[in-house]
Amino acid sequence: MHRQTKATLFTLLTILFWGGAASAFKIALRSIGPFSLLLASVTLSTLTLLVVLLVQGKLATLRTTPPALLVRALLLGMLNPFLYYIVLFKAYALLPGQIAMALNYGWPLMLTLLSVPILGQRLTRGQLVAVGVSFLGAIMIATKGEFVHFGDVNRLGLLLAAISTLIWASFWLLNAKDGLDPVIKLFLGFCSGLVCTLLASPLFGGIAWPPAAAWPALLYIGLFEMGITFVLWLTALQLTTTAARIGNLIYLTPFLSLLFLHLIVGEQIHPATFLGLSLIVGSIIVQELQAKRAQQPLSR
Repeated sequence: MHRQTKATLFTLLTILFWGGAASAFKIALRSIGPFSLLLASVTLSTLTLLVVLLVQGKLATLRTTPPALLVRALLLGMLNPFLYYIVLFKAYALLPGQIAMALNYGWPLMLTLLSVPILGQRLTRGQLVAVGVSFLGAIMIATKGEFVHFGDVNRLGLLLAAISTLIWASFWLLNAKDGLDPVIKLFLGFCSGLVCTLLASPLFGGIAWPPAAAWPALLYIGLFEMGITFVLWLTALQLTTTAARIGNLIYLTPFLSLLFLHLIVGEQIHPATFLGLSLIVGSIIVQELQAKRAQQPLSR
Protein backbone atom coordinates (compact mmCIF):
# COMPACT_ATOMS: atom_id res chain seq x y z
CA MET A 1 0.00 0.00 0.00
CA HIS A 2 1.30 3.47 -0.91
CA ARG A 3 2.54 5.64 1.99
CA GLN A 4 0.02 8.40 1.29
CA THR A 5 -2.80 5.87 1.07
CA LYS A 6 -1.79 4.52 4.48
CA ALA A 7 -1.64 8.06 5.86
CA THR A 8 -5.15 8.77 4.61
CA LEU A 9 -6.44 5.47 6.03
CA PHE A 10 -4.93 6.18 9.45
CA THR A 11 -6.38 9.70 9.35
CA LEU A 12 -9.86 8.39 8.57
CA LEU A 13 -9.57 5.91 11.46
CA THR A 14 -8.50 8.79 13.70
CA ILE A 15 -11.54 10.83 12.66
CA LEU A 16 -13.82 7.84 13.22
CA PHE A 17 -12.49 7.02 16.69
CA TRP A 18 -12.30 10.60 17.95
CA GLY A 19 -15.69 11.29 16.41
CA GLY A 20 -17.23 8.66 18.67
CA ALA A 21 -15.66 10.03 21.86
CA ALA A 22 -18.48 12.44 22.77
CA SER A 23 -21.06 9.66 22.46
CA ALA A 24 -18.92 7.36 24.58
CA PHE A 25 -18.65 10.05 27.27
CA LYS A 26 -22.42 10.49 27.44
CA ILE A 27 -23.10 6.75 27.49
CA ALA A 28 -20.56 6.13 30.28
CA LEU A 29 -21.92 9.03 32.34
CA ARG A 30 -25.33 7.35 32.38
CA SER A 31 -23.90 4.71 34.73
CA ILE A 32 -20.99 6.40 36.55
CA GLY A 33 -19.91 9.86 37.69
CA PRO A 34 -17.23 12.05 36.11
CA PHE A 35 -14.52 11.02 38.58
CA SER A 36 -15.13 7.30 38.15
CA LEU A 37 -15.03 7.85 34.39
CA LEU A 38 -11.71 9.67 34.75
CA LEU A 39 -10.14 6.96 36.92
CA ALA A 40 -11.25 4.04 34.74
CA SER A 41 -10.38 5.68 31.41
CA VAL A 42 -6.98 6.97 32.53
CA THR A 43 -6.10 3.54 33.94
CA LEU A 44 -7.06 1.83 30.69
CA SER A 45 -5.24 4.44 28.60
CA THR A 46 -2.05 4.15 30.66
CA LEU A 47 -2.05 0.37 30.20
CA THR A 48 -2.78 0.77 26.48
CA LEU A 49 0.12 3.17 25.99
CA LEU A 50 2.39 0.84 27.94
CA VAL A 51 1.52 -1.99 25.53
CA VAL A 52 2.11 0.33 22.54
CA LEU A 53 5.57 1.26 23.85
CA LEU A 54 6.42 -2.40 24.45
CA VAL A 55 5.34 -3.33 20.92
CA GLN A 56 7.31 -0.43 19.46
CA GLY A 57 10.35 -1.28 21.58
CA LYS A 58 10.55 2.27 22.95
CA LEU A 59 10.16 1.59 26.66
CA ALA A 60 13.91 1.15 27.10
CA THR A 61 14.47 4.74 25.98
CA LEU A 62 13.12 5.92 29.32
CA ARG A 63 16.48 4.96 30.85
CA THR A 64 18.36 7.38 28.64
CA THR A 65 15.85 10.24 28.79
CA PRO A 66 17.23 13.32 30.60
CA PRO A 67 15.65 13.65 34.07
CA ALA A 68 14.52 17.22 33.33
CA LEU A 69 12.40 16.01 30.41
CA LEU A 70 10.94 13.20 32.50
CA VAL A 71 9.96 15.62 35.27
CA ARG A 72 8.45 18.05 32.75
CA ALA A 73 6.33 15.32 31.17
CA LEU A 74 5.16 14.12 34.58
CA LEU A 75 4.21 17.65 35.64
CA LEU A 76 2.25 18.18 32.42
CA GLY A 77 0.25 15.08 33.32
CA MET A 78 -1.33 17.09 36.12
CA LEU A 79 -2.89 19.30 33.44
CA ASN A 80 -3.67 16.53 30.98
CA PRO A 81 -5.18 14.04 31.61
CA PHE A 82 -5.96 14.77 35.28
CA LEU A 83 -7.31 18.33 35.42
CA TYR A 84 -8.47 18.56 31.81
CA TYR A 85 -10.60 15.43 31.78
CA ILE A 86 -12.16 15.84 35.21
CA VAL A 87 -13.37 19.30 34.11
CA LEU A 88 -14.44 18.07 30.67
CA PHE A 89 -16.31 15.02 32.01
CA LYS A 90 -18.19 17.17 34.51
CA ALA A 91 -19.16 19.53 31.67
CA TYR A 92 -20.46 16.55 29.69
CA ALA A 93 -22.43 15.39 32.74
CA LEU A 94 -24.18 18.78 32.97
CA LEU A 95 -24.65 19.62 29.29
CA PRO A 96 -26.02 17.95 26.17
CA GLY A 97 -23.14 16.23 24.42
CA GLN A 98 -23.47 18.44 21.35
CA ILE A 99 -22.93 21.64 23.37
CA ALA A 100 -20.03 20.31 25.46
CA MET A 101 -18.29 18.89 22.38
CA ALA A 102 -18.80 21.95 20.20
CA LEU A 103 -17.62 24.43 22.84
CA ASN A 104 -14.60 22.30 23.69
CA TYR A 105 -13.59 22.34 20.04
CA GLY A 106 -12.87 26.07 20.32
CA TRP A 107 -9.58 25.43 22.13
CA PRO A 108 -7.37 26.51 19.16
CA LEU A 109 -8.82 30.00 19.45
CA MET A 110 -8.14 29.97 23.20
CA LEU A 111 -4.60 28.99 22.27
CA THR A 112 -4.39 32.11 20.11
CA LEU A 113 -5.57 34.33 22.97
CA LEU A 114 -3.21 32.77 25.52
CA SER A 115 -0.24 33.25 23.21
CA VAL A 116 -0.49 37.00 23.90
CA PRO A 117 0.22 36.98 27.68
CA ILE A 118 2.28 33.78 27.75
CA LEU A 119 4.40 34.08 24.59
CA GLY A 120 4.20 37.84 24.18
CA GLN A 121 2.77 37.56 20.67
CA ARG A 122 0.61 40.17 19.01
CA LEU A 123 -2.65 39.28 17.34
CA THR A 124 -3.04 40.20 13.71
CA ARG A 125 -6.24 41.70 12.36
CA GLY A 126 -7.10 38.34 10.81
CA GLN A 127 -6.61 36.56 14.14
CA LEU A 128 -8.83 39.08 15.92
CA VAL A 129 -11.57 38.52 13.35
CA ALA A 130 -11.19 34.74 13.71
CA VAL A 131 -11.47 34.98 17.51
CA GLY A 132 -14.55 37.19 17.17
CA VAL A 133 -16.23 34.77 14.75
CA SER A 134 -15.38 31.82 17.00
CA PHE A 135 -16.80 33.67 20.03
CA LEU A 136 -19.98 34.36 18.07
CA GLY A 137 -20.21 30.65 17.25
CA ALA A 138 -19.76 29.74 20.92
CA ILE A 139 -22.52 32.14 22.00
CA MET A 140 -24.79 30.70 19.31
CA ILE A 141 -24.19 27.17 20.62
CA ALA A 142 -24.55 28.08 24.31
CA THR A 143 -27.79 30.01 23.82
CA LYS A 144 -29.20 27.70 21.13
CA GLY A 145 -29.33 30.64 18.77
CA GLU A 146 -31.21 32.95 21.15
CA PHE A 147 -28.12 35.12 21.88
CA VAL A 148 -29.84 36.99 24.74
CA HIS A 149 -30.29 34.19 27.30
CA PHE A 150 -29.14 30.64 28.00
CA GLY A 151 -32.59 29.14 28.52
CA ASP A 152 -32.40 25.73 30.19
CA VAL A 153 -28.69 25.22 29.49
CA ASN A 154 -26.70 24.58 32.68
CA ARG A 155 -24.51 27.63 33.44
CA LEU A 156 -21.92 25.66 35.43
CA GLY A 157 -21.60 23.21 32.56
CA LEU A 158 -20.97 26.07 30.14
CA LEU A 159 -18.32 27.50 32.46
CA LEU A 160 -16.61 24.13 32.79
CA ALA A 161 -16.65 23.60 29.01
CA ALA A 162 -14.95 27.00 28.62
CA ILE A 163 -12.42 26.14 31.34
CA SER A 164 -11.62 22.87 29.57
CA THR A 165 -10.53 24.81 26.48
CA LEU A 166 -8.34 27.01 28.69
CA ILE A 167 -6.67 23.97 30.28
CA TRP A 168 -6.13 22.21 26.95
CA ALA A 169 -4.70 25.33 25.29
CA SER A 170 -2.40 25.91 28.28
CA PHE A 171 -1.23 22.30 28.06
CA TRP A 172 -0.22 22.71 24.41
CA LEU A 173 1.52 26.02 25.04
CA LEU A 174 3.58 24.40 27.81
CA ASN A 175 4.10 21.19 25.83
CA ALA A 176 7.21 22.46 24.06
CA LYS A 177 9.09 20.55 21.37
CA ASP A 178 11.81 19.12 23.55
CA GLY A 179 12.89 16.13 21.48
CA LEU A 180 11.13 13.61 23.69
CA ASP A 181 9.22 10.94 21.77
CA PRO A 182 5.54 12.01 21.78
CA VAL A 183 4.27 8.56 22.75
CA ILE A 184 6.76 8.38 25.62
CA LYS A 185 5.68 11.88 26.69
CA LEU A 186 2.03 10.89 26.53
CA PHE A 187 2.67 7.73 28.55
CA LEU A 188 4.53 9.65 31.27
CA GLY A 189 1.75 12.21 31.41
CA PHE A 190 -0.86 9.50 31.85
CA CYS A 191 1.21 7.82 34.56
CA SER A 192 1.30 11.14 36.40
CA GLY A 193 -2.39 11.74 35.74
CA LEU A 194 -3.24 8.30 37.11
CA VAL A 195 -1.29 8.95 40.31
CA CYS A 196 -3.01 12.33 40.73
CA THR A 197 -6.39 10.70 40.20
CA LEU A 198 -5.70 8.02 42.78
CA LEU A 199 -4.49 10.59 45.30
CA ALA A 200 -7.61 12.69 44.73
CA SER A 201 -10.01 9.75 45.04
CA PRO A 202 -10.87 10.36 48.74
CA LEU A 203 -12.18 13.80 47.74
CA PHE A 204 -14.62 12.16 45.30
CA GLY A 205 -15.96 9.35 47.47
CA GLY A 206 -13.18 6.83 46.95
CA ILE A 207 -12.70 4.16 44.29
CA ALA A 208 -15.65 2.14 43.03
CA TRP A 209 -15.70 -0.62 40.42
CA PRO A 210 -17.77 0.56 37.41
CA PRO A 211 -20.97 -1.35 36.64
CA ALA A 212 -21.10 -3.66 33.66
CA ALA A 213 -23.21 -1.20 31.65
CA ALA A 214 -20.38 1.34 31.64
CA TRP A 215 -17.59 -0.94 30.43
CA PRO A 216 -18.17 -0.84 26.64
CA ALA A 217 -17.94 2.96 26.68
CA LEU A 218 -15.02 2.89 29.13
CA LEU A 219 -13.07 0.51 26.90
CA TYR A 220 -13.75 2.73 23.90
CA ILE A 221 -12.58 5.86 25.74
CA GLY A 222 -9.51 4.17 27.22
CA LEU A 223 -8.43 2.58 23.96
CA PHE A 224 -9.43 5.14 21.35
CA GLU A 225 -10.09 8.59 22.84
CA MET A 226 -6.89 8.69 24.88
CA GLY A 227 -4.67 5.86 23.63
CA ILE A 228 -4.32 4.12 20.28
CA THR A 229 -5.85 6.90 18.19
CA PHE A 230 -3.10 9.31 19.15
CA VAL A 231 -0.56 6.82 17.82
CA LEU A 232 -2.58 6.43 14.61
CA TRP A 233 -2.56 10.20 14.12
CA LEU A 234 1.20 10.45 14.70
CA THR A 235 1.76 7.62 12.23
CA ALA A 236 -0.40 9.37 9.63
CA LEU A 237 1.64 12.55 10.04
CA GLN A 238 4.86 10.58 9.56
CA LEU A 239 3.61 8.80 6.42
CA THR A 240 1.96 11.69 4.60
CA THR A 241 3.85 13.62 1.94
CA THR A 242 2.55 16.86 3.44
CA ALA A 243 0.60 17.50 6.63
CA ALA A 244 -1.84 19.72 4.73
CA ARG A 245 -3.12 16.70 2.79
CA ILE A 246 -4.52 15.11 5.93
CA GLY A 247 -4.70 18.08 8.31
CA ASN A 248 -7.90 19.48 6.85
CA LEU A 249 -9.61 16.09 7.08
CA ILE A 250 -9.41 16.19 10.87
CA TYR A 251 -11.95 19.03 10.91
CA LEU A 252 -14.59 16.48 9.95
CA THR A 253 -14.33 15.07 13.49
CA PRO A 254 -16.76 17.41 15.33
CA PHE A 255 -19.40 17.07 12.63
CA LEU A 256 -19.09 13.28 12.77
CA SER A 257 -19.47 13.63 16.54
CA LEU A 258 -22.79 15.40 16.02
CA LEU A 259 -23.95 12.57 13.75
CA PHE A 260 -22.97 9.91 16.32
CA LEU A 261 -24.61 11.86 19.16
CA HIS A 262 -27.84 11.84 17.17
CA LEU A 263 -27.70 8.23 16.00
CA ILE A 264 -26.21 6.56 19.09
CA VAL A 265 -27.10 8.78 22.06
CA GLY A 266 -30.39 10.02 20.61
CA GLU A 267 -29.75 13.75 20.91
CA GLN A 268 -31.72 16.00 18.62
CA ILE A 269 -29.09 18.26 17.10
CA HIS A 270 -30.15 21.90 17.33
CA PRO A 271 -29.54 23.91 14.14
CA ALA A 272 -27.70 26.53 16.21
CA THR A 273 -25.19 23.88 17.31
CA PHE A 274 -24.33 23.02 13.72
CA LEU A 275 -24.14 26.66 12.64
CA GLY A 276 -22.10 27.70 15.67
CA LEU A 277 -19.71 24.79 15.24
CA SER A 278 -19.31 25.69 11.57
CA LEU A 279 -18.33 29.23 12.58
CA ILE A 280 -15.76 27.94 15.08
CA VAL A 281 -14.22 25.41 12.70
CA GLY A 282 -14.30 27.84 9.80
CA SER A 283 -12.50 30.52 11.81
CA ILE A 284 -9.83 28.00 12.85
CA ILE A 285 -9.25 26.91 9.24
CA VAL A 286 -9.02 30.51 8.02
CA GLN A 287 -6.57 31.36 10.80
CA GLU A 288 -4.37 28.39 9.91
CA LEU A 289 -4.39 29.32 6.22
CA GLN A 290 -3.36 32.88 7.09
CA ALA A 291 -0.54 31.57 9.27
CA LYS A 292 0.76 29.35 6.46
CA ARG A 293 0.69 32.22 3.98
CA ALA A 294 2.61 34.41 6.42
CA GLN A 295 5.32 31.74 6.68
CA GLN A 296 5.77 31.43 2.92
CA PRO A 297 8.64 33.46 1.45
CA LEU A 298 7.72 36.32 -0.86
CA SER A 299 8.07 35.41 -4.53
CA ARG A 300 8.90 37.72 -7.42
